Amino acid sequence: MTTMQPTPNSPQSRPSPWLARYRANPSAALRLVCFPHAGGSASFYRTWAQHLAPAHELLAVQYPGRENRYAEPLIPSLDEIAAAAAHALLAEPARETVLFGHSMGAAVAYETLRLLEAEGATHFTRLCVSGRRITDFSEEIDPAPRTDDELIAAMTGLGGTQAEVLHEPDLREMFLPIIRNDYHLIDTYRPPRDAPPIRADVIALLGDDDPQVDRRQAKEWASVTAGTFARHVFPGGHFYLMDHAQQVIELITGASRLESDLGARIDAGRGHGPQI
Repeated sequence: MTTMQPTPNSPQSRPSPWLARYRANPSAALRLVCFPHAGGSASFYRTWAQHLAPAHELLAVQYPGRENRYAEPLIPSLDEIAAAAAHALLAEPARETVLFGHSMGAAVAYETLRLLEAEGATHFTRLCVSGRRITDFSEEIDPAPRTDDELIAAMTGLGGTQAEVLHEPDLREMFLPIIRNDYHLIDTYRPPRDAPPIRADVIALLGDDDPQVDRRQAKEWASVTAGTFARHVFPGGHFYLMDHAQQVIELITGASRLESDLGARIDAGRGHGPQI
């Protein structure tokens, strides 16, 4: 295993391009780190800063090839992205940290956390996975990327702002290479079967009308952790979190009780075993 062990950031150190800071707080009690979906960028989470408690800080992972990193080449490997994100996070001052990933970002966050725990980091205490399953993948991997028509159909079916962008020719030309890269990246990813359970607690979130993941599939995330597990079902489709940002943030940061009345249906229990 390759060790990372970067030097934690100091005020004089150069900020990592992998981390966008939407609320910096040197004395924060908790750090929330968000991972974007396929075709997405860090700014998807920019407005979440207004919903955070004063003692929390917000960072978002910025993948290459978009926004301020537009000139950089896209990375076609989820493992490479996870390794770079883990390296950047290990350089941050250690404080309790929650990782949240939506859709493709859930898989990236999971692989990043596995690397962080393998390095001995213990302050990453919770993994929150949204709109993504961990099981029920085909054994065969199609090496061919999706066609433009297939990508547009897939994005349109999921909704969200990117579906609207694809109807504008100039924007479509700009964003299709990013979306093609990310879809191929996640289409060819398979969770490792022999991975040891992570120590961090896991929360799985989904919309009740999400075509990508159902309640049973979301519950399978319990198998990846030796910690506690909870599942939350919100009204909405794949991008349910756009309508429930404050509720999602309160749940994933622990600002609301597990038995909250926020409108999410909740199942909780221990991980790494059958769930009732």
